[in-house]
Amino acid sequence: MKFNQKNDGSCDIVFTDEEIAVLVKYKKLQLPKESTKHFINNLSKIIFEMNDKLDPKLRNLASYGSVVPTKKPKG
Repeated sequence: MKFNQKNDGSCDIVFTDEEIAVLVKYKKLQLPKESTKHFINNLSKIIFEMNDKLDPKLRNLASYGSVVPTKKPKG
């Protein structure tokens, strides 16, 4: 998977065809411990960069629970 961050602070997580096939078949991605660490490193970097690029009004937006509202991708 690849993280493509945009200048407005949003981010696309792009999956390879192989990753998509695994998701379709198993309904999950299983990361070995080394891959988990790489995922954490990349996600942490993106979190800090995303927050800096967000509109100041959104920086203090609080989240409650574990559901993240999403929309269908464009394009």
